[in-house]
Amino acid sequence: MDTLITNVTAVTMAPGAEVLFGVNIGITDGKIEFISKKVPEEMPHTIIEGTGMVAMPGLINCHTHLATSVLRCFTDDLSNREALEALLQKEAKMDSRGAKAAALLSIAECLRFGVTSVSDLYYYPNATAQAVAESGIKANLALSSYRFIDENEEFDFETDEQCQELQRIVDKWHGYDNGRIKIDAGIYSEYTSNYPLWEALAGYASEKGLGLQLHLAEARNEVDSCLDRTGMTPGELLACHRLFAVPATAAGCAYLEPEEAKMLGKKKASAVALPLSAAKNGQHCAPITDLVKAGMNVALGTDGAIQAGNLDMFEVMRGAAMSVRAAKEDPSALPSSAALLMATYCGAQAQGRSRECGMLKEGMDADLVLVDFTAPHLMPCHNVLTGLVYAAKGGDVAMTMVRGKILYQNGKFPTIDLNAVVEELTTYAIPKLFEKEETNVG
Repeated sequence: MDTLITNVTAVTMAPGAEVLFGVNIGITDGKIEFISKKVPEEMPHTIIEGTGMVAMPGLINCHTHLATSVLRCFTDDLSNREALEALLQKEAKMDSRGAKAAALLSIAECLRFGVTSVSDLYYYPNATAQAVAESGIKANLALSSYRFIDENEEFDFETDEQCQELQRIVDKWHGYDNGRIKIDAGIYSEYTSNYPLWEALAGYASEKGLGLQLHLAEARNEVDSCLDRTGMTPGELLACHRLFAVPATAAGCAYLEPEEAKMLGKKKASAVALPLSAAKNGQHCAPITDLVKAGMNVALGTDGAIQAGNLDMFEVMRGAAMSVRAAKEDPSALPSSAALLMATYCGAQAQGRSRECGMLKEGMDADLVLVDFTAPHLMPCHNVLTGLVYAAKGGDVAMTMVRGKILYQNGKFPTIDLNAVVEELTTYAIPKLFEKEETNVG
């Protein structure tokens, strides 16, 4: 046995065994070997004292943009239009080197806050994959494709620049480290691309067994614009071009029509609610319980650091539960167990990882975190589940483990040289983004 966590309270998220008190968790070869009150006869290589701790499945952040940490809080208090213009201006100066440093910073933040797997929809996927590979976290990475293809243009998936980049990333990284890294196809949204790209990506994803990531129905004007142009909602339009023929993860989903949600549910699409990012940007959160009733799997995400401020999934769980309760005017509308389920097992399902993680169960990957419940704001603990959702925060995480390997523990990151990352950001990435434009003097 490699590791034994002793005398811990375990929130398993497994049906019928949500909370187990005073148990030991044995870990061998990256897998959970047992969860039991019995003390094993075999002496483990490492013993972790779990007294006062709550063990839970690692949180899964199903929508973020890792490299945007370099622009954290840069567009705050601006209108959506002003923020977009400022973001595009800075993104035009970003490169792979800076993106990797920013991605590593975000990954460290994720690990610090108990996240063991992320879904990233952004640019520079090779640099992000390198950061993920070095850190040990799990990730589904998608290139955020955007391109309007003219009807008279000769479009060839094999020679198109963005499509070629996707193919290179798939060949290099998809399935890396026994599936720790997965590559998904991706589009930014319906309004930044059109059907030749959608159909080509869907066909390629189906051929290669990939998932697909996108933004969908995040804002009312997005939906209204699509209806005016096409007579269909964004989800209906994309479905007509087979985009949901592969497992899709749609971030936002705040303005889906009821029949549209049912259609997506039948196609096994996952919605990712972004309660804090949406509120911060003056938008509604996805109607979580309505989407679940429509048959959709609903997971949670932070969005990028530039949109959300931070990547604390504990805040997101709390925000998700509160958004539903406020909308329904009912304090029992979304139980704490449901918020936890969305942040763990439902996230694993959205990533195509439900057989390997999302709950604490014998034979599954040891993707777990320890939350220190001896902190003053977590005492006394009358209910572990409500304590995790309404009292705990990311800073209460004492340890984060992926496949039995400790990636964060008590302020230390064994796989990330955080000082080197900060130096790279401060001496290269940030100055590059904010350097003054050169002007020619005649």
